[in-house]
Amino acid sequence: MQQPENSVYQKPVTLGNIMKFAVPTIAMTVFMSFYTMVDGLFVSNLIGTEALSAINLTAPVISLVTAISTMLATGGSAVIMRKMGGGRQEEARQDFTALIIVNAVVGLVMCGLGYLCLDLIFSRAGLSEAVAAYCRTYLSRYLIFTVPILLMNNFTLYMIAAGKSMLSMVCSVSGGVLNIVLDYVFLALLDTGIGGAAVATGLGYSVTAVVGLVVFARRDGLLHFQKPVFRLGVLREAAVNGSSEMATTLVTGIITLLFNWTMLHYVGEDGVAAITIIMYVLMFASSLYTGYSYGVAPMISYYYGEQNHEKLHRLVHTSLLVIAVISVATMVLSFAVTEPLVSVFTRPDHPVYQLAVTGNRICTAALAFIGFNIFASGLFTALSNGVVSAVLAFSRSFVFMLITMLALPALFGVNGIWLATPAAELMALVLSAAAFFRYRKRYRY
Repeated sequence: MQQPENSVYQKPVTLGNIMKFAVPTIAMTVFMSFYTMVDGLFVSNLIGTEALSAINLTAPVISLVTAISTMLATGGSAVIMRKMGGGRQEEARQDFTALIIVNAVVGLVMCGLGYLCLDLIFSRAGLSEAVAAYCRTYLSRYLIFTVPILLMNNFTLYMIAAGKSMLSMVCSVSGGVLNIVLDYVFLALLDTGIGGAAVATGLGYSVTAVVGLVVFARRDGLLHFQKPVFRLGVLREAAVNGSSEMATTLVTGIITLLFNWTMLHYVGEDGVAAITIIMYVLMFASSLYTGYSYGVAPMISYYYGEQNHEKLHRLVHTSLLVIAVISVATMVLSFAVTEPLVSVFTRPDHPVYQLAVTGNRICTAALAFIGFNIFASGLFTALSNGVVSAVLAFSRSFVFMLITMLALPALFGVNGIWLATPAAELMALVLSAAAFFRYRKRYRY
């Protein structure tokens, strides 16, 4: 079998080599999570909690815009790296180029649909006029960057797959720093309002898109652009294989909407602001697990395509130990810094403060389970079993969350809203463990 130009997949599977591959992707996803958090920090302190609520209220729409791209990026990466591991490099590069073009087209379509539906989206949401105006302004500016954001989603994963995880991290860090600087310039110095926060985020995301176009235009790497061949079978396989990630993106938006509606019913717009702060904490913790899963996914796909079961077994079992350590660390840290963290977003004398402090302490329990659930779904995506991955992701992100969101607030009031996430993650952990043991002989991990 022809060996790839990049030797990263030929190295022994040790904790050190795994972390060399995964640490840049962890850093990358952490900085990506900062994009929205930085917006929230500047917006809450310089504009107010109503504007902070608006950022959260636009999240479901943004999830819808990026869902298809997420599906093609994650599913396509697994398909392409499996072909690389099987020695079909030329075909993999043709598919890679074709999928990037499809993503750009999807971005243009979603941008157009977003603008067509902009007024309709928020006019019937029962929001105050001030919050609705913030929502329309933020989303209208964000949509300008739809294509760069979708390309960023793709290039982030393909840089990792091509053994350029450090470059991917540098792009994410640079984009995050640019976002912070531009948030300060636009909001603090130029007073452009919430629209400036959206532009700052879009420009931060665009760094990876621009660098990716330059890097993959060069023909000296494992992956690069060449004349595309549009194979419907590849597009279908990428779509099926990445359907779990698309489902996660979509239903995360839906569940966010459900959280917002429930909190509006129980507390009002202050509750939405509190949820936004808690979601930042969960998003930060989840980014650690997502980053690790992104980092090892190309290795899983490559070893599976190579039929190297010994390396696959070591990689999966070492990963479970790594995730267990991260889970304990994030739980302890989240509980310890709850009050100072919340105080960064809102004053202690504001009603949002106590809501967010209580919510974070309850939701911290979810950090014991989230990492294993994210890794389980990512594992089956990397193994090209999109059906199992989709079942795990959809059950975790939608079915279990829907059950707990309907039942627990009715029993425990506002505290039931906070309990919904830990309860749903625990239910998902049981399902993930069942799938892991059921398929262990088939994939020999």
